Amino acid sequence: QVQLEESGPGLVKPSQTLSLTCTVSGGSITTNYYDWSWIRQPPGKGLEYMGAIRYSGSTYYSPSLKSRTSISRDTSKNQFTLQLSSVTPEDTAVYYCAKGGVGYLEVWGQGTLVTVSA
Repeated sequence: QVQLEESGPGLVKPSQTLSLTCTVSGGSITTNYYDWSWIRQPPGKGLEYMGAIRYSGSTYYSPSLKSRTSISRDTSKNQFTLQLSSVTPEDTAVYYCAKGGVGYLEVWGQGTLVTVSA
């Protein structure tokens, strides 16, 4: 049974870089054909797909966030990481990591609230 857990700071200052890590247990992030994704949900708004890292290590991002987003991984720790640069209060959201890609998000972490505020 694959489980995912997000971790990282709950408060980030404007203009800084938000960095979150997703630790995966019960399965490998290099398992063939699976993507590993980041999704967020601002307060009172819908879910927004941010991007993913593939089992091969390649990445893809939402066009609206591509210029500020980077997803990487540490296979030795079975973790993948989200970095979002130049954050503003509009980036305040619950951030989720998930197994799967667009259209097939199979297993989700519990989510972590990140607030952008001075």
